[in-house]
Amino acid sequence: MSAIAATPDRPQGPDTEEQSRTRAFLRLVMIEHSVFALPFAYIAALTAMFLSNGHIHWVQLLLVTVCMVGLRTFAMAANRIIDREIDARNPRTAGRELVTGALSVRTAWTGAIIAVIVFLGSAALLNPLCLALAPVAVIPMVVYPYGKRFTDFPHAILGLAQAIGPVGAWLAVTGSWSWPAAVLGLAVGVWIGGFDLIFACQDVAADRAHGVRSVPARFGIPAALYGARGAHVVTMALLVWYAVLVDAGAAFWLGLVVTFVAFCYEHTIVKPHDISRLNRAFFQVNGFIGIALFVFALIDLLVRGLRG
Repeated sequence: MSAIAATPDRPQGPDTEEQSRTRAFLRLVMIEHSVFALPFAYIAALTAMFLSNGHIHWVQLLLVTVCMVGLRTFAMAANRIIDREIDARNPRTAGRELVTGALSVRTAWTGAIIAVIVFLGSAALLNPLCLALAPVAVIPMVVYPYGKRFTDFPHAILGLAQAIGPVGAWLAVTGSWSWPAAVLGLAVGVWIGGFDLIFACQDVAADRAHGVRSVPARFGIPAALYGARGAHVVTMALLVWYAVLVDAGAAFWLGLVVTFVAFCYEHTIVKPHDISRLNRAFFQVNGFIGIALFVFALIDLLVRGLRG
């Protein structure tokens, strides 16, 4: 409950209760972490605009943003709802809103449904192909939280879900399939699947105790970290392929150098017997990679003639 709502001379009413639920929902879905999803969608959308007619279409870009945030919000809410019993048994996640009762399951489902409606509505405003494919994009978002119950590789499902973003952003602009977008989407999927391997290392003890499946739980932390390194090598190769396909300029290639350095740093601060800096690797370094590569890609497109 907010400090205002708890103040004696400001009695709690329906509006303050609604605000409290809204804030709890936004904490639940970690809305600020949309920064991980948006940069590569923007790279795809702006590159497609540059190759199409050289101009930024702001309404399309806004709708891409709404689509991405809506789908991610639905995915996070569904994940938290489906995993709430698992979260309750893990000390790291036992403080989440659905576990503590700060947010009801009904309210979480309401927020998730609103988010997916927003996603579908914005997809409909983009073009018919986006609307037709939008329900397909929802499927891996729901499958992923169940993945840890039937496979040791739920990280691959997460990667598939995240790969949809750049492909969808390109389709939003052009209304047609693109191999460069597919390569960029695959790069994003492998990247996120790789750093999810790192993130899962902190839950090995709890996962093994309660039968939750993952690569670290099944094969150990060293294997997971080596897998993450391999995934990020593949990510770099795919980003280079993408740069070649779109005939990227010097600024984008410089961005790839920065990305490579950031990956190297990430893998030096997390070691098999020392994961104390895991959160820095997961949140700070990967957040930096997404934003930095977007900035370099934008500079490259502007230098090559993209106009507002």
